[in-house]
Amino acid sequence: MICFLATPASADDYLVNKTGQLTVFWGRHKEEGSLREACDSGMYTMVIMSFLDVYGHGKYSQDLSGHPLGPIGGDIKHCQHMGVLVSLAIGGFGGDYSLPTEQSALDLADYLWNAYLGGANKGVRRPFGDAWLDGVDFFLERATPAEHYDVLAKALATKHDTGSKPLHLTATPHCRFPDRFVNKALATGTFERIHVRLYDDPECGAYWEQQWDKWTAAYPGSRIFLGLLPSEEQGEYWIFPKDLYYGVMPVVQQAPNYGGVMLWDRFYDERGNYSSYVKYWA
Repeated sequence: MICFLATPASADDYLVNKTGQLTVFWGRHKEEGSLREACDSGMYTMVIMSFLDVYGHGKYSQDLSGHPLGPIGGDIKHCQHMGVLVSLAIGGFGGDYSLPTEQSALDLADYLWNAYLGGANKGVRRPFGDAWLDGVDFFLERATPAEHYDVLAKALATKHDTGSKPLHLTATPHCRFPDRFVNKALATGTFERIHVRLYDDPECGAYWEQQWDKWTAAYPGSRIFLGLLPSEEQGEYWIFPKDLYYGVMPVVQQAPNYGGVMLWDRFYDERGNYSSYVKYWA
């Protein structure tokens, strides 16, 4: 169901701490259209490609759900020219990934730098040619306390310091605080943005305000994004637009480090047209 309830002008009157930042994940559905089309929609300020989901054992592989790789390098540059940041998420729901040793974390940092970012190691293939991505997102569905995502975060932050353009380090944790998979990495204090998934846990459905307050208080140096589902087809954690506008956005925007909104994902946003509202409320 779609409810036409607010114009940009009324949003300006009611929501007073907007940032205009709207992030979307792209790459999980071949039918969602191209990366270029996502950027050309004019809805998003960042697009995160998902996922690099094989790493940690000397092998690296990305899964973009059948999207042809050939045009993506040009699409990345096109998006960046339009002012849309393009990042790559590591982890995901499948694949074969882990960081069992410190060296495996350092190796992954080197691989990311040389394959997708500002590096130029001739022995590392760049899937998108000379396109230089804007960042890396930690989207972890499994990890043990013994794994070394903290080492990876620090190594990427070091490369950020040596690069000629910013490297936006972000994470997309589960809603319930703390997220045991990414907690060690977040403790490094190196993450610019944290996208909290407000849709994957009954605890958040019942006590989302308390969880949001924990995230914003724990990481005052990071911008905290509200992660949402954009289509009613995605299940019970979808928030009706009227409830989002009047009941959720005014609350989350009270946090001094509120960053914006994240949508999972582009395919369902096209079906639900959610960004046409959220763009003006974020």
